[in-house]
Amino acid sequence: MTQPMPSARIPRMPTSKPNILILITDQQQHAMMSCAGTSWVYTPHMDRLAAGGTRFTRAYCSNPVCVPSRFSMFTGRMPSAVGMRGNGGPNLHPFTPEHDLTGLGHCLRRGGYTTLYGGKVHWPVKLNPDRLGFTYFCRDERERLAVDAADVIHRQSGQPWAMVASFINPHDICYQAIRADASERQEKHLLERGATEMANLDEALRLPPGVDPEAFMRDSLPPLPDNWEIQADEPPGIEQVLAQRPFKLHARRKWGEREWRMHRWAYARLTERVDRQIGVVLDALDASGQAENTLVIFVSDHGDHAGSHRLEHKTFFYDEAARVPWIMRLPGTIAAGRVEDRCMVATGLDLMATCCEYAGVETPAHCKGVSLRGVAEGRAGAYVREDVYGENAVSRMLCAGDWKYVRYDEGPHAEQLYDLKKDPGETRNAAQDPAAAEILPRLRKRLDEEMALHAGLALGPLVPAASE
Repeated sequence: MTQPMPSARIPRMPTSKPNILILITDQQQHAMMSCAGTSWVYTPHMDRLAAGGTRFTRAYCSNPVCVPSRFSMFTGRMPSAVGMRGNGGPNLHPFTPEHDLTGLGHCLRRGGYTTLYGGKVHWPVKLNPDRLGFTYFCRDERERLAVDAADVIHRQSGQPWAMVASFINPHDICYQAIRADASERQEKHLLERGATEMANLDEALRLPPGVDPEAFMRDSLPPLPDNWEIQADEPPGIEQVLAQRPFKLHARRKWGEREWRMHRWAYARLTERVDRQIGVVLDALDASGQAENTLVIFVSDHGDHAGSHRLEHKTFFYDEAARVPWIMRLPGTIAAGRVEDRCMVATGLDLMATCCEYAGVETPAHCKGVSLRGVAEGRAGAYVREDVYGENAVSRMLCAGDWKYVRYDEGPHAEQLYDLKKDPGETRNAAQDPAAAEILPRLRKRLDEEMALHAGLALGPLVPAASE
């Protein structure tokens, strides 16, 4: 149930447009915060956002890999709008200058905002911050970004501003599996350009000083997830995607308990690293005296499977990869310390709709997102999103309340239905369960409706499939 708003903080309407600070991490699953109840990670700065605002627990990305998810957040379009189902790809439909002007930065500029972008971009079709309406102030994705973002915040005055600080971690966890298989599969092109990533990964893999390694690994590493085993009727599309990047199959087939638990240990340490960087930005916001009039939205582009179903990296619609953090804070307006677990969030579409409402500008017609302002501020009768649609390389998803429906393009077990209340680890396909006889047709219909809606908004013909 949605928790009631604390009586000590009665929301009020802001007297002027708030500044907007969008903090993005890369590859952070929804539960990888101590405020979300995960005991082997400590994220005091994400926790302070949650303590001062409202944490939405049912947020899903448009596509659980970097490029399509990020494209969606800053254009308000599903990735299929440009023919994209994986991490980019050839022959995508181009963006015209007219399309550029509907980007998030341009929308906010029309509301009178100074718009700033720092950190990771990773967009397709040659998009960049300038094209979508932002001034690009920092290309670094790590500590330098935190310092530069803090400096820029201190220098703002008068005109409302909107800033994106897009951090790379905990994405460096990707290199654990890449490196483990490099000697066999010669992933040298990835390793040669990943020196910084591997240095950060090595730091994250270190055990605390002075501990007995064997005892620590036995007793103190994060446990394997409850859904570590491969789903019995897993669709073959999963292994088909993994086979395109052999290091992923190597991890799935050859890693044992020790490797998977070390993966989860390092993932937590990399999350703590980016939490410290976020803390630098939040400290600057406080010190500048602007925190009280700044809407902070915290989100990640997608998650990481982190051992669930013996998977690492992302791509698939299991919650570990598709479900992400979403926190909104605006002191005195958005209730502090509230957990919202009823309203679903489509991060790729709702970010634009939410920011546009706060900026006092019209959401572009192509964006079918829902503003979360009313729910976040506890308004009576605010619209609550009831389902979320997603796309990936080999399937599409419709998540509605306690149910998730995934339809693969082809092959056996193509229809997957999960009862998230009874089976939160998504280990049992309920598509053939008589108890789901009523819900399955309804979710099929909703998925078809969403596919048709976004096909009608596409900038060119849809593509049948794409590799990650």
